[in-house]
Amino acid sequence: MKKLVCLVLTAAMVLGMTACGQTKEADKITSVDQLAGKKVGVQTGTTGDLYISEDEELGVGAVERYNSGFEAVQALSQGKIDAVIIDDSPAKTFVSQTEGLTILDSPYTEEEYAIAFGKGSELTASFNEAMAELIAEGTFDAIVEAYLTAQSDNKPVEHAYVTPEGTTYPNGSLKMATSADFPPYEYYEGEDIVGIDAEIALAICDKLGYELVIEDMKFDSIIAAISTGKCDFGMAGLTVNEDRKQNVDFSDAYMTAKQAVIVKE
Repeated sequence: MKKLVCLVLTAAMVLGMTACGQTKEADKITSVDQLAGKKVGVQTGTTGDLYISEDEELGVGAVERYNSGFEAVQALSQGKIDAVIIDDSPAKTFVSQTEGLTILDSPYTEEEYAIAFGKGSELTASFNEAMAELIAEGTFDAIVEAYLTAQSDNKPVEHAYVTPEGTTYPNGSLKMATSADFPPYEYYEGEDIVGIDAEIALAICDKLGYELVIEDMKFDSIIAAISTGKCDFGMAGLTVNEDRKQNVDFSDAYMTAKQAVIVKE
């Protein structure tokens, strides 16, 4: 009898372990279509938020909104949500800093970043001209490369652009709206806001004779700050879309990015 009981218990344990393994593998997210019915985290007001909220075909179970990408990633790490949709460069930074997370091979979608201005602003044309000059000079690519290299090597960035000595600002100052929780595009380095967007904005403003002033705010406040004249322009990995075009003008696109999906390994 003892032998029979032991055999039954052993069989039950094996079946239980097998079932657990199957459940674990079944729950593992390896493709975008497996987000159906899952709880997905986004940063409030981002294009990731807009796209996934309107994606009836994919049919996620719920969209959880957070004030920052960092908060969303922490919620994923703690098991409160099943995935995070966010721009690919910040996604790589967050994954490199958080154990147990990975990025799906296929992106959720692709998009273009541009600089936002108030409707009819004369700055749009002058920024486009300055940006074209920075691209021709190689400064633009050097800035992007410096930050992406630092990100991939997980090392402090070696700034590609520094304001030249003797630079003057005859045209006064310009206030840039951003949300400094979006590395490598904008984030804090000590008390300073740095990043791809911040450094490109500095180079453009120096070229145009404006002193750059950066104002940090919640991402979903940026368009309002620009459209109401509180800030002169905005850079924060801003994707060009029809909804935003109703309130602001956009520069030429300066970056093509992807909406990545972060999941647990």
